[in-house]
Amino acid sequence: MKKKISRSYGFGNLPLHHLAPVVVWLAVLVFVVGLLYRRSHRFEIVGIARSHIHQVAATCTGRLKSVPVQLFEQVQVGQTLAVVNTILDNEQLVRAELQTQLAAATAEIEHLAAQLVPTQDTLLVEKGDREINRDRGLRGFFIDVDQARLQILTLQAQIATDRIVLGDLAVEMKINQDLVAKDAVAPYELEKAKVAHDSLAAKIQQYERTLEQAKRDLEQAQQRLDDFLKRQLEHPSVDDALEVIRKEIRVQEQVMRGLLTQLETLRSREAVELKSPVNGVVIPIPVPANEAMLRRPGEKEVLQPGEVVAAGDSILAVAEVPPTEIVAYIGEQYIGQVQEKMAVELIKDREPAQKAKSRVTHVGPLVELMPQRLWLNPNIPRWGRPIVIEIPDGFELVPGELVGIRGL
Repeated sequence: MKKKISRSYGFGNLPLHHLAPVVVWLAVLVFVVGLLYRRSHRFEIVGIARSHIHQVAATCTGRLKSVPVQLFEQVQVGQTLAVVNTILDNEQLVRAELQTQLAAATAEIEHLAAQLVPTQDTLLVEKGDREINRDRGLRGFFIDVDQARLQILTLQAQIATDRIVLGDLAVEMKINQDLVAKDAVAPYELEKAKVAHDSLAAKIQQYERTLEQAKRDLEQAQQRLDDFLKRQLEHPSVDDALEVIRKEIRVQEQVMRGLLTQLETLRSREAVELKSPVNGVVIPIPVPANEAMLRRPGEKEVLQPGEVVAAGDSILAVAEVPPTEIVAYIGEQYIGQVQEKMAVELIKDREPAQKAKSRVTHVGPLVELMPQRLWLNPNIPRWGRPIVIEIPDGFELVPGELVGIRGL
């Protein structure tokens, strides 16, 4: 009788052609589990390319004199974006009043000059024949001093008035220069303003040279008078008569100095130029979303000349070009997977399509409401933790453009 052969069905005793399907099945299972694990640790989100936005604000209260740039115009760092006249309406009245007082002081100077000769004639009549030559010589020295002072005051008043006009011409020439650079006006306008400015500047220089000469003349006249007084006694009646005019001259000197100081202070504050802090593009003044919906088209995008601004009021905004960073939002399911310096891949679908490696530079501390354009459904808000990703060199983006981001 034949012996029965017992068989074991363990894996070790299976033939190779029976073992192969099991091995393949286990390998596929390991691959699928690994793929699911890897996928669960990767994320794919969308970010927005963002530029730093610089709001150009008034440094003091004033009225916009000019805004020589347009919306979406390219600007360079240091370029004049706005000119603010810091002299308000009430200060304009103050300046007009100061100019009126300056004109009155000038008229008083002329009146004093007209009194000198009659005073001299009166004194000549009152003097005796014996004192005529002496008194006439003494009065002559005093008149020389007084006339030199009056000439100095007249020149100072003229120079102050012309400097005010010169400041206005300088601002006009600067505005025309910017407009000519943009082909907004003919070069003739700039040349005309420059000729007027240079002509007045030359005139002021001539007055200043004349003023220096007048000061030297005053010193010489005073020296002659001092020498004369040392040699001869001053007649009391002459001194008393002329002292009245001298006191009035000293009063006018004080008035002139005060008026000139106030006018110079106003002139130095007349125009403040605001420069571009960066290379970029002029954009509308940013406002909160709830206020933007209430704004009429074109309202408050860039303030216009003539508008009154307070210190800190935004006049326009400049966005840096190209964008400097990408802002994205991580859903709550991926919050624990994202850290600073983490490697990511950037994907741009528009032509030319690009891919690039980058990294997370910052991770926000809070979960925030995402921008509406990142919502999957415009009626269902989405929340996420903001992250900032640097833009690698050569990766071309437009501010506000959507960028695909994939975790590595």
